[in-house]
Amino acid sequence: MYVEVAIKHTRSGIVFVLNPPGYRTTHSVLFPVGLCSSPITGVPMASPTRIVVRNPKSGDGKRTQRAKTLATDRGWEVLDSDGGDHTAELAASAAHRADTVIACGGDGTLNKTVKGVQNAGKLDAVSLGVLPAGTGNDFADNIGIRGIDHGFDVIESGEYRQLDLGMVNDRPFLNSCVGGLTAESSAKTSAPLKRRLGVLAYVLTTLSVARDFESLSLWVSIGPERDPVWTGEALMLLIGNGRRFPGEQMRQANMEDGLVNVVIIEDAPTLDYLSQGAADKLFRRKASHLIRVKTSHLHVTHDGGPVQFSLDGEMIETDELTVDSRPGAMEFAVGPDYDPAPEEWSDTTPQ
Repeated sequence: MYVEVAIKHTRSGIVFVLNPPGYRTTHSVLFPVGLCSSPITGVPMASPTRIVVRNPKSGDGKRTQRAKTLATDRGWEVLDSDGGDHTAELAASAAHRADTVIACGGDGTLNKTVKGVQNAGKLDAVSLGVLPAGTGNDFADNIGIRGIDHGFDVIESGEYRQLDLGMVNDRPFLNSCVGGLTAESSAKTSAPLKRRLGVLAYVLTTLSVARDFESLSLWVSIGPERDPVWTGEALMLLIGNGRRFPGEQMRQANMEDGLVNVVIIEDAPTLDYLSQGAADKLFRRKASHLIRVKTSHLHVTHDGGPVQFSLDGEMIETDELTVDSRPGAMEFAVGPDYDPAPEEWSDTTPQ
Protein backbone atom coordinates (compact mmCIF):
# COMPACT_ATOMS: atom_id res chain seq x y z
CA MET A 1 0.00 0.00 0.00
CA TYR A 2 1.26 3.49 -0.88
CA VAL A 3 0.30 7.06 0.01
CA GLU A 4 0.93 10.11 -2.15
CA VAL A 5 3.19 12.72 -0.58
CA ALA A 6 3.82 16.26 -1.82
CA ILE A 7 7.35 17.61 -1.76
CA LYS A 8 7.34 21.33 -1.06
CA HIS A 9 10.63 23.18 -1.59
CA THR A 10 10.95 26.08 0.82
CA ARG A 11 13.82 28.38 1.67
CA SER A 12 14.35 26.43 4.86
CA GLY A 13 14.64 23.09 3.11
CA ILE A 14 12.30 20.38 1.84
CA VAL A 15 8.98 19.74 3.59
CA PHE A 16 6.94 16.58 3.06
CA VAL A 17 3.17 16.97 3.35
CA LEU A 18 0.13 14.99 2.32
CA ASN A 19 -0.86 15.92 -1.22
CA PRO A 20 -4.32 17.44 -0.75
CA PRO A 21 -6.77 17.63 -3.67
CA GLY A 22 -7.22 21.04 -5.23
CA TYR A 23 -3.74 22.37 -4.42
CA ARG A 24 -0.78 22.74 -6.72
CA THR A 25 2.49 21.58 -5.21
CA THR A 26 6.05 21.25 -6.45
CA HIS A 27 6.38 17.45 -6.83
CA SER A 28 4.78 14.32 -5.44
CA VAL A 29 6.05 10.81 -4.83
CA LEU A 30 4.65 7.51 -3.46
CA PHE A 31 5.86 6.28 -0.08
CA PRO A 32 5.27 2.70 1.15
CA VAL A 33 3.16 3.00 4.26
CA GLY A 34 5.27 0.46 6.12
CA LEU A 35 8.37 2.61 5.71
CA CYS A 36 6.79 5.82 6.93
CA SER A 37 7.62 7.23 10.33
CA SER A 38 4.18 8.38 11.48
CA PRO A 39 1.57 5.75 12.43
CA ILE A 40 -1.21 8.32 11.93
CA THR A 41 -0.38 9.97 8.61
CA GLY A 42 1.99 7.32 7.29
CA VAL A 43 4.41 9.98 6.02
CA PRO A 44 7.60 11.54 7.33
CA MET A 45 6.63 15.06 8.38
CA ALA A 46 8.93 18.01 8.85
CA SER A 47 8.14 20.51 11.57
CA PRO A 48 8.52 23.99 10.13
CA THR A 49 8.46 26.88 12.55
CA ARG A 50 5.61 29.27 11.81
CA ILE A 51 5.04 32.56 13.62
CA VAL A 52 1.96 34.74 13.21
CA VAL A 53 2.24 38.52 13.58
CA ARG A 54 -1.32 39.58 14.43
CA ASN A 55 -3.12 42.90 14.63
CA PRO A 56 -5.95 42.24 17.13
CA LYS A 57 -7.76 45.41 16.02
CA SER A 58 -7.96 44.53 12.31
CA GLY A 59 -11.39 44.47 10.70
CA ASP A 60 -14.23 43.59 13.03
CA GLY A 61 -11.92 41.70 15.39
CA LYS A 62 -13.73 38.38 14.93
CA ARG A 63 -11.56 37.00 12.13
CA THR A 64 -8.31 37.93 13.82
CA GLN A 65 -9.52 36.23 17.02
CA ARG A 66 -10.41 33.09 15.08
CA ALA A 67 -6.98 33.16 13.47
CA LYS A 68 -5.32 33.26 16.89
CA THR A 69 -7.38 30.28 18.07
CA LEU A 70 -6.56 28.20 14.98
CA ALA A 71 -2.87 29.12 15.13
CA THR A 72 -2.62 28.25 18.82
CA ASP A 73 -4.33 24.90 18.18
CA ARG A 74 -1.59 24.14 15.65
CA GLY A 75 1.17 25.06 18.05
CA TRP A 76 2.15 28.20 16.13
CA GLU A 77 3.51 31.17 18.02
CA VAL A 78 1.28 34.28 17.85
CA LEU A 79 2.70 37.76 18.42
CA ASP A 80 0.12 40.49 19.04
CA SER A 81 0.99 43.93 17.71
CA ASP A 82 0.02 47.34 18.99
CA GLY A 83 0.02 48.49 15.35
CA GLY A 84 2.35 50.71 13.34
CA ASP A 85 6.08 50.16 13.71
CA HIS A 86 5.51 47.61 16.48
CA THR A 87 4.29 45.20 13.79
CA ALA A 88 7.57 45.58 11.88
CA GLU A 89 9.56 45.07 15.09
CA LEU A 90 7.73 41.84 15.90
CA ALA A 91 8.14 40.58 12.33
CA ALA A 92 11.87 41.31 12.39
CA SER A 93 12.21 39.33 15.61
CA ALA A 94 10.14 36.46 14.21
CA ALA A 95 12.23 36.31 11.03
CA HIS A 96 15.31 35.31 13.03
CA ARG A 97 13.72 32.11 14.36
CA ALA A 98 10.92 31.14 11.96
CA ASP A 99 10.72 29.29 8.65
CA THR A 100 7.51 31.16 7.79
CA VAL A 101 6.35 34.57 9.02
CA ILE A 102 2.61 35.12 8.64
CA ALA A 103 0.74 38.42 8.75
CA CYS A 104 -2.74 38.37 10.29
CA GLY A 105 -4.66 41.55 9.58
CA GLY A 106 -5.27 43.86 6.66
CA ASP A 107 -3.01 45.21 3.93
CA GLY A 108 -1.33 47.62 6.35
CA THR A 109 -0.41 44.82 8.75
CA LEU A 110 0.94 42.76 5.86
CA ASN A 111 3.00 45.72 4.64
CA LYS A 112 4.56 46.24 8.07
CA THR A 113 5.22 42.50 8.46
CA VAL A 114 7.12 42.32 5.18
CA LYS A 115 8.95 45.52 6.09
CA GLY A 116 10.07 43.93 9.36
CA VAL A 117 11.33 40.78 7.63
CA GLN A 118 13.18 42.96 5.16
CA ASN A 119 14.70 45.07 7.96
CA ALA A 120 15.96 41.86 9.54
CA GLY A 121 17.70 40.95 6.27
CA LYS A 122 15.67 37.74 6.06
CA LEU A 123 13.53 38.14 2.93
CA ASP A 124 15.72 35.61 1.15
CA ALA A 125 15.68 33.19 4.09
CA VAL A 126 12.04 32.86 5.21
CA SER A 127 8.70 32.24 3.54
CA LEU A 128 5.69 34.52 3.94
CA GLY A 129 1.96 33.97 4.37
CA VAL A 130 -1.17 35.98 5.08
CA LEU A 131 -4.34 35.40 7.11
CA PRO A 132 -6.77 38.08 5.82
CA ALA A 133 -8.53 39.75 8.73
CA GLY A 134 -8.68 43.40 7.65
CA THR A 135 -11.31 45.53 5.92
CA GLY A 136 -10.29 45.13 2.27
CA ASN A 137 -7.59 42.41 2.17
CA ASP A 138 -6.69 43.33 -1.40
CA PHE A 139 -3.35 41.54 -1.61
CA ALA A 140 -4.68 38.33 -0.06
CA ASP A 141 -7.52 38.35 -2.57
CA ASN A 142 -5.12 38.92 -5.46
CA ILE A 143 -3.03 35.87 -4.52
CA GLY A 144 -6.07 33.65 -4.11
CA ILE A 145 -6.52 33.62 -0.32
CA ARG A 146 -10.28 33.56 0.37
CA GLY A 147 -10.50 33.73 4.14
CA ILE A 148 -8.91 32.77 7.47
CA ASP A 149 -9.49 29.01 7.20
CA HIS A 150 -8.39 28.97 3.58
CA GLY A 151 -5.28 30.92 4.55
CA PHE A 152 -4.28 28.19 7.00
CA ASP A 153 -4.84 25.51 4.34
CA VAL A 154 -2.66 27.33 1.82
CA ILE A 155 0.16 28.00 4.29
CA GLU A 156 0.23 24.35 5.36
CA SER A 157 -0.37 22.59 2.05
CA GLY A 158 -0.43 25.09 -0.81
CA GLU A 159 2.04 26.36 -3.37
CA TYR A 160 4.82 28.84 -2.63
CA ARG A 161 5.97 31.18 -5.41
CA GLN A 162 8.60 33.88 -5.82
CA LEU A 163 6.71 37.18 -6.04
CA ASP A 164 7.94 40.67 -6.90
CA LEU A 165 8.16 43.34 -4.23
CA GLY A 166 7.62 47.02 -4.99
CA MET A 167 9.88 49.59 -3.36
CA VAL A 168 9.12 53.30 -2.93
CA ASN A 169 11.90 55.46 -1.46
CA ASP A 170 13.32 52.25 0.07
CA ARG A 171 9.95 51.34 1.63
CA PRO A 172 8.22 48.13 0.51
CA PHE A 173 4.74 47.81 -0.93
CA LEU A 174 3.06 44.58 -1.97
CA ASN A 175 -0.17 45.74 -3.54
CA SER A 176 -0.14 49.41 -4.48
CA CYS A 177 1.23 52.88 -3.97
CA VAL A 178 -1.33 55.60 -4.71
CA GLY A 179 -1.27 59.36 -4.58
CA GLY A 180 -3.89 62.03 -5.08
CA LEU A 181 -7.58 61.70 -4.36
CA THR A 182 -7.45 58.04 -3.24
CA ALA A 183 -4.49 58.64 -0.91
CA GLU A 184 -6.23 61.54 0.84
CA SER A 185 -9.36 59.42 1.21
CA SER A 186 -7.38 56.56 2.75
CA ALA A 187 -5.71 58.91 5.22
CA LYS A 188 -9.02 60.46 6.28
CA THR A 189 -10.96 57.20 6.70
CA SER A 190 -11.18 56.55 10.43
CA ALA A 191 -10.68 53.12 11.98
CA PRO A 192 -14.18 53.09 13.58
CA LEU A 193 -15.75 53.91 10.20
CA LYS A 194 -13.78 51.09 8.53
CA ARG A 195 -14.86 48.62 11.22
CA ARG A 196 -18.52 49.69 10.91
CA LEU A 197 -18.86 49.98 7.14
CA GLY A 198 -15.99 47.95 5.69
CA VAL A 199 -14.91 48.85 2.14
CA LEU A 200 -17.86 51.26 1.84
CA ALA A 201 -16.08 53.53 4.32
CA TYR A 202 -13.38 54.32 1.72
CA VAL A 203 -16.01 55.15 -0.91
CA LEU A 204 -17.89 57.55 1.35
CA THR A 205 -14.69 59.30 2.39
CA THR A 206 -13.58 59.63 -1.23
CA LEU A 207 -16.83 61.35 -2.13
CA SER A 208 -16.44 63.83 0.71
CA VAL A 209 -12.78 64.59 -0.09
CA ALA A 210 -13.54 65.08 -3.81
CA ARG A 211 -15.43 68.30 -3.11
CA ASP A 212 -12.28 70.32 -2.35
CA PHE A 213 -9.38 68.18 -3.63
CA GLU A 214 -6.55 70.03 -5.40
CA SER A 215 -4.83 68.20 -8.26
CA LEU A 216 -1.21 67.01 -8.19
CA SER A 217 1.36 68.79 -10.36
CA LEU A 218 3.60 65.89 -11.45
CA TRP A 219 6.67 65.22 -13.56
CA VAL A 220 6.96 61.50 -14.37
CA SER A 221 9.89 59.58 -15.88
CA ILE A 222 10.64 55.89 -16.33
CA GLY A 223 13.58 53.53 -16.85
CA PRO A 224 17.17 53.73 -15.62
CA GLU A 225 17.78 56.88 -17.70
CA ARG A 226 14.63 58.56 -16.33
CA ASP A 227 13.06 59.10 -19.73
CA PRO A 228 10.20 61.63 -19.39
CA VAL A 229 6.76 60.21 -20.17
CA TRP A 230 4.28 62.72 -18.74
CA THR A 231 3.97 66.06 -16.99
CA GLY A 232 0.86 67.94 -15.91
CA GLU A 233 -2.01 68.10 -13.43
CA ALA A 234 -3.19 64.71 -12.13
CA LEU A 235 -6.20 63.61 -10.13
CA MET A 236 -4.52 60.35 -9.10
CA LEU A 237 -1.26 58.47 -9.49
CA LEU A 238 -1.73 54.70 -9.15
CA ILE A 239 1.24 52.31 -8.97
CA GLY A 240 0.50 48.60 -8.68
CA ASN A 241 2.65 45.59 -7.85
CA GLY A 242 -0.04 43.08 -6.91
CA ARG A 243 -3.09 44.76 -8.39
CA ARG A 244 -4.42 46.41 -11.52
CA PHE A 245 -6.68 49.41 -11.45
CA PRO A 246 -10.18 50.40 -12.63
CA GLY A 247 -10.72 50.08 -16.36
CA GLU A 248 -8.98 46.69 -16.59
CA GLN A 249 -10.77 43.36 -16.87
CA MET A 250 -8.80 41.70 -14.06
CA ARG A 251 -7.69 42.94 -10.64
CA GLN A 252 -4.62 40.77 -10.22
CA ALA A 253 -1.44 42.04 -11.87
CA ASN A 254 1.48 39.92 -13.00
CA MET A 255 3.54 39.65 -9.81
CA GLU A 256 6.37 37.74 -11.43
CA ASP A 257 7.39 39.99 -14.35
CA GLY A 258 9.66 42.45 -12.51
CA LEU A 259 7.45 45.42 -13.51
CA VAL A 260 5.01 47.76 -11.80
CA ASN A 261 1.74 48.94 -13.39
CA VAL A 262 1.39 52.71 -13.52
CA VAL A 263 -1.82 54.63 -14.20
CA ILE A 264 -1.89 58.43 -14.27
CA ILE A 265 -5.36 59.95 -14.18
CA GLU A 266 -5.26 63.46 -15.56
CA ASP A 267 -7.34 66.06 -13.80
CA ALA A 268 -10.69 66.38 -15.54
CA PRO A 269 -12.15 69.68 -14.31
CA THR A 270 -15.35 69.33 -16.35
CA LEU A 271 -16.29 66.05 -14.63
CA ASP A 272 -18.55 66.13 -11.58
CA TYR A 273 -16.84 63.46 -9.43
CA LEU A 274 -19.89 63.17 -7.19
CA SER A 275 -22.41 62.65 -9.98
CA GLN A 276 -23.99 59.30 -10.85
CA GLY A 277 -21.78 57.34 -13.26
CA ALA A 278 -18.72 59.54 -12.62
CA ALA A 279 -16.54 56.56 -11.73
CA ASP A 280 -17.44 54.77 -14.98
CA LYS A 281 -16.52 57.85 -17.00
CA LEU A 282 -13.32 58.42 -15.05
CA PHE A 283 -12.00 54.86 -15.38
CA ARG A 284 -13.34 53.72 -18.76
CA ARG A 285 -10.84 51.50 -20.55
CA LYS A 286 -9.66 53.83 -23.37
CA ALA A 287 -10.35 57.18 -21.79
CA SER A 288 -8.05 59.90 -23.14
CA HIS A 289 -7.24 61.17 -19.65
CA LEU A 290 -5.69 57.81 -18.57
CA ILE A 291 -1.97 57.22 -19.14
CA ARG A 292 -0.84 53.62 -18.62
CA VAL A 293 2.77 52.42 -18.34
CA LYS A 294 4.60 49.27 -17.21
CA THR A 295 8.13 49.78 -15.98
CA SER A 296 10.81 48.41 -13.65
CA HIS A 297 11.78 51.90 -12.50
CA LEU A 298 9.68 55.02 -12.00
CA HIS A 299 10.61 58.51 -10.83
CA VAL A 300 8.01 61.11 -9.86
CA THR A 301 8.38 64.65 -8.56
CA HIS A 302 5.60 66.90 -7.28
CA ASP A 303 5.77 70.65 -7.80
CA GLY A 304 4.25 72.30 -4.78
CA GLY A 305 5.66 70.58 -1.72
CA PRO A 306 5.14 67.19 -0.04
CA VAL A 307 1.86 65.33 -0.58
CA GLN A 308 0.48 62.10 0.83
CA PHE A 309 0.94 58.69 -0.77
CA SER A 310 -0.57 55.46 0.48
CA LEU A 311 1.59 52.32 0.49
CA ASP A 312 -0.85 49.45 1.07
CA GLY A 313 -2.79 51.83 3.29
CA GLU A 314 0.28 53.08 5.18
CA MET A 315 0.74 56.83 4.66
CA ILE A 316 3.95 58.65 3.73
CA GLU A 317 4.43 62.31 2.80
CA THR A 318 6.95 63.35 0.13
CA ASP A 319 7.42 65.46 -2.99
CA GLU A 320 9.56 62.85 -4.78
CA LEU A 321 9.09 59.13 -5.44
CA THR A 322 11.67 56.63 -6.61
CA VAL A 323 9.92 53.35 -7.41
CA ASP A 324 11.60 50.04 -8.23
CA SER A 325 10.46 46.46 -8.66
CA ARG A 326 12.48 43.75 -6.90
CA PRO A 327 11.83 40.64 -9.00
CA GLY A 328 11.10 37.46 -7.04
CA ALA A 329 12.05 39.03 -3.72
CA MET A 330 9.40 37.19 -1.66
CA GLU A 331 8.59 33.50 -1.33
CA PHE A 332 4.84 33.64 -0.67
CA ALA A 333 2.10 31.06 -0.06
CA VAL A 334 -0.51 31.50 -2.82
CA GLY A 335 -3.97 30.03 -3.31
CA PRO A 336 -5.06 27.77 -6.19
CA ASP A 337 -6.78 30.70 -7.96
CA TYR A 338 -3.56 32.72 -8.19
CA ASP A 339 -2.46 33.22 -11.80
CA PRO A 340 1.34 33.45 -12.25
CA ALA A 341 0.97 34.81 -15.80
CA PRO A 342 -2.29 36.77 -16.21
CA GLU A 343 -3.19 38.23 -19.58
CA GLU A 344 -1.42 41.50 -20.28
CA TRP A 345 -3.58 44.60 -19.80
CA SER A 346 -1.74 47.04 -22.06
CA ASP A 347 0.03 47.31 -25.38
CA THR A 348 2.54 49.63 -23.78
CA THR A 349 6.12 48.44 -24.15
CA PRO A 350 7.69 47.76 -20.71
CA GLN A 351 10.52 50.10 -19.83
